Amino acid sequence: MLLTIHATPNAKKTEITGWLDDNTVKIKIAAPPREGKANEELIRFLAEYYKKPKSTIKIVRGLGTKIKQVEV
Repeated sequence: MLLTIHATPNAKKTEITGWLDDNTVKIKIAAPPREGKANEELIRFLAEYYKKPKSTIKIVRGLGTKIKQVEV
């Protein structure tokens, strides 16, 4: 499954704030956008949400941007 993520870093907690359509989700991330910390937190959160190992979740596009494509 390929998801488009609209990420908002530096939030108080990591949470889904809304779905724009079946494959596009807005997520607040409780980590700064430095040194890949927000990306790591996003992967951890999605792994927990989908009950999958972290190794099965990959950011395909958008490592340095707020809009990302993630393969689950």
